[in-house]
Amino acid sequence: MVQSVDDKFVAGLVASHGETLLRESSAGYLTEPRGRWKGQGVVVAPRTTQEVADIVRQCAAADVGIVPYAGGTGLVSGQIKGDGAVPLVVSLERMTAIRAVYPDENVLVCDAGCILAQVQEAAEAAGRMFPLSLASEGTARIGGLLGTNAGGVNVLRYGNARAQVLGLEVVTAQGQIWHGLTRLRKDNTGYDLRDLMIGSEGTLGIITAAALKLVPRPAIEAAALLVVPSPRAALDLLSLAQGQIGEGISAFELIHRQGWEFLAETGVPHAKPFGEIPEWSVLIDLGLGAGQSPQAALEHLFEVALDAGLVSDGVIAQSEAQRQAFWSIRESIPEGNKRIGSISSHDIGIPLSRIPEFIDVAPAELAKVADVRINCFGHLGDGNLHYNVFPAKGRDRKDYDHVKAAVQEVIHDLVVQFEGSISAEHGIGRHKVADLERYADPQKLVMMRAIKAALDPQGIMNPGAVLAV
Repeated sequence: MVQSVDDKFVAGLVASHGETLLRESSAGYLTEPRGRWKGQGVVVAPRTTQEVADIVRQCAAADVGIVPYAGGTGLVSGQIKGDGAVPLVVSLERMTAIRAVYPDENVLVCDAGCILAQVQEAAEAAGRMFPLSLASEGTARIGGLLGTNAGGVNVLRYGNARAQVLGLEVVTAQGQIWHGLTRLRKDNTGYDLRDLMIGSEGTLGIITAAALKLVPRPAIEAAALLVVPSPRAALDLLSLAQGQIGEGISAFELIHRQGWEFLAETGVPHAKPFGEIPEWSVLIDLGLGAGQSPQAALEHLFEVALDAGLVSDGVIAQSEAQRQAFWSIRESIPEGNKRIGSISSHDIGIPLSRIPEFIDVAPAELAKVADVRINCFGHLGDGNLHYNVFPAKGRDRKDYDHVKAAVQEVIHDLVVQFEGSISAEHGIGRHKVADLERYADPQKLVMMRAIKAALDPQGIMNPGAVLAV
């Protein structure tokens, strides 16, 4: 059984590693970004992979639970343990070295504590790009992003975090180091432990370093905001764009009018490219090679789509500043949501062809439970919607506490009916453990528990996350 950290255990850590190992157990480490969950724990910040391994061995010897902590930006409480035995929170904040950059190989090797923006800057300095991109890139750390298999806005072109990694260095639950920092792109020597660790949310080991794939930076980038009559038209527009432009499409984001209205209602500064807020719009981003014109490609796409009835209006960025202004709108939507305060937020994946039907059906099902507002937005190109439910105007989310569970059940039941996923990119953490138990294939759970038992037989790695104890 997992034990709590006590004064004697902490004294042993200090004796081995010094007082500077400890961090104040402040709210910054023990509170989820939206303030919904609060945790407990003693916080330490090791400086090297070897020190992480030593600490894990001490925890294993004392049966002390470990909560790996990266940037703290997770939204499903994977980094927050609020009840049961008090854990040791192992923060990677000191492990921030860019170990090596290999431009000719398109590879960057870094510590897991590196902030995503730091990695992006190092790639840019080498004339390359690390394409993982999301709103929290200024605070999210590589270890957490890989631990949750983060998505972001560029999945359509470059894939999830898993697709952008060649090798890993991992400290196991026994305190051993797996030296898997390969830069090889082809290696068929046994089980793919890299893909097993990525997305495991710290329940199988602690990622301490990664060999990341870089890509050539597009010579020219551009973006457009296009007004579409419906999600069905948006999906048809995506197909048309892919046929015309191919792999040059980096992102394709769906935006509902509710997102714009929340920005206005809460006073979040944002550009206003349209005189009247559209019911539905899409943000499309292109990155093309030298000698090509993304603006011309977008103009041609708009003309063809207009003739086909797929768009009714649009604005094409004529400069990088305008492109960034468009993206600022999209990236401000979560802030507007936060200020309103959701009843229940859902990170769901739906097969592309079924997204329009899901969006049509869900509001009526929710209306049977409560009077609510819905902000549906997200990464249409890869089928990942952020389907968030909010109080009716003039009401507070606390008024809906009695129906919150019912709202979530309606959405997740529909997601399963539509052959989708209840977690597209945020992970399971502790918040969705019961949902995974309810909706996952039973044999999948059997296999996951077998893996957990084999790699972490004491159950000390992020106890209570992903799988029910």
